[in-house]
Amino acid sequence: MTRIVALAGGVGAAKLLRGLTRLVHKDELVIIANTGDDTEIHGLHVSPDLDTIMYTLAGIIDEAKGWGIANDTFNCLEMLDKLKQETWFKLGDKDFATHITRTQMLKRGMTLSETTIQLCRTLKISAKLIPMSNDPVRTKIISHNLCLDFQEYFVKRGTKDEVTSIIFEGAQKAKPAPNVLKALKEAERVVICPSNPLLSISPILSIPAIWNELKNSRAYVVGVSPIVGGKALKGPADRIMSSMGHEASAYGVAKFYEGFLDHFIIDNADTFDKERIEKLGVKVTVTDTIMRSLEESIHLAKVILDAR
Repeated sequence: MTRIVALAGGVGAAKLLRGLTRLVHKDELVIIANTGDDTEIHGLHVSPDLDTIMYTLAGIIDEAKGWGIANDTFNCLEMLDKLKQETWFKLGDKDFATHITRTQMLKRGMTLSETTIQLCRTLKISAKLIPMSNDPVRTKIISHNLCLDFQEYFVKRGTKDEVTSIIFEGAQKAKPAPNVLKALKEAERVVICPSNPLLSISPILSIPAIWNELKNSRAYVVGVSPIVGGKALKGPADRIMSSMGHEASAYGVAKFYEGFLDHFIIDNADTFDKERIEKLGVKVTVTDTIMRSLEESIHLAKVILDAR
């Protein structure tokens, strides 16, 4: 029986999951990952959040960047540049190998969840990692009159555009990947990882069947704030929340999850928000949430597991 389900984006989630996987048996943890960021680069299917989680759990992540593979080279990218191809999406040579392998499997008729199982097995990852859906759901960023593909906004344009709206294209018709609903139904605890609420967690929740299952779940839902002291630890979460009318704070994130959140973990820097969050009917634990090391990831994971 699944005891814990984690809803996960990229870097922040991956850091927490490296701690959680050391405390929870592989048969009792299911990770449901965002695939709204997925894109096609040079004809290859790239799943940035799945890859970041896989590389982290496999122990090969580039720690300095938080994404990509450690000690990778960029010879292919350099040659593509010489051939006058676009190279703004920085894929390393080893990273390319992952996307080539995934794309080959997809072309052979395998689903995204099947390719993820195979890649995890090959990388010797025992954790159950599942994409939110095998159907394409694509995050589109609206900036006033401009509509951007997610990676165009995030990587090519460096998140400089003001986000006025977000569309999850295909979400209404998308079905959860196999075992997603089963895991949520069986879960005793659901962990919302410290990922961008609007760009990483919302795509998962935008799939109606997942949202309905979570909303009606009896599981104890514990979230971790990705915003510390009013700032996102990585990425544009604070700016996006502000531009879309949400308060860019730990309280703002808790308010965003109001309705299904039972317990919220906030950083010591946000102690002043504890009382406000509790008035939402949510229990609060204050601790160090900045995971600079494996030991700190394990500490935060233990706090989450102990939250009552």
